[in-house]
Amino acid sequence: MKNTFYLSLILCLFGASANAQFKRTDRGVQYQIISNNPGAKLKQNDVITFNAVQCTENDSVLFSTYKSGQPIKIQVHPSTNIADLMDIFPLLSVNDSAIIKVPVDSVFKGHEAEMPPFFKKGGNIVFNLKIQQAQSLEDAMAERNAAMAKLKAEGEKLKITEAATLESYIKNNNLAAKATPSGLRYVIKTAGVKPKPLNGDTIYVNYTGRTLEGKVFDTSVEADAKAAGLNQPGRPYEPISFALGAARVIKGWDEAFLLMNEGSKAKLIIPSALGYGEYGSGADIKPYASLIFDVELVKVVRVKHNVVKPAAKAPLKKKAPLKKRAVAKNKN
Repeated sequence: MKNTFYLSLILCLFGASANAQFKRTDRGVQYQIISNNPGAKLKQNDVITFNAVQCTENDSVLFSTYKSGQPIKIQVHPSTNIADLMDIFPLLSVNDSAIIKVPVDSVFKGHEAEMPPFFKKGGNIVFNLKIQQAQSLEDAMAERNAAMAKLKAEGEKLKITEAATLESYIKNNNLAAKATPSGLRYVIKTAGVKPKPLNGDTIYVNYTGRTLEGKVFDTSVEADAKAAGLNQPGRPYEPISFALGAARVIKGWDEAFLLMNEGSKAKLIIPSALGYGEYGSGADIKPYASLIFDVELVKVVRVKHNVVKPAAKAPLKKKAPLKKRAVAKNKN
């Protein structure tokens, strides 16, 4: 991958110097096409996959799919702005490469103040493209649906594995954990005596997060970070604060702290459905990974809550006494 990335840098340099070989579109975009095996040109509505490097005329790379490891997939459509390259794609075939120079002045016309300092007036944004694949919309949708179905099937397997792994963790660690309907498990290690917070209150929390394998991935406690060899440059080791119930943290936290009195310490066992789900987070939190948090609810800053009083019951109406009916006697 590195070799490909460096090749892209060379092409950026080449594109900036080979002005004589460039053609120009009606809107002033310069382009040079490098084609070894010309085939059918890309068409409107084709779904194309391509690699791209975006750089300045001073050869500073701004973006590279080679570096990110993920090519771009888009549908060809009529151009809506000079920088979308939609005027260039119909000139290319699969396996073609192109060096494209888009005028900076045209891109930022009308909002020049937003131009980043690494672009200069009268300069260009340089793109290097390599077309990998072209598909009809129908074929692209079929491929996407097949990939989604595969991911779903793999996800179901991972869910089953997660549930079994989580139960084994609780059993092997002899945790007398309480469970909520959502799947959250928790153990109150030290019970606080102050009231529990309510949604809307700002809470201050110390925490250490671990995977089920015991790897510390984040903490607000300096001693835990040092013990785990966790490098968090610039991190202030102090309680973090957030408004409870405002979806600023994972669902498992928003639920768990409603169950804790101020001053409490607890161990939270959070399944992926209440954590980072099917995508995970970073290198340490894998998709469908349950997480362990040792937490302390340090402080609660309470807001004024509107207390909803139960509706007053209407007074019972007294029933009127039954009147005796006069019964006529037979005088016969």
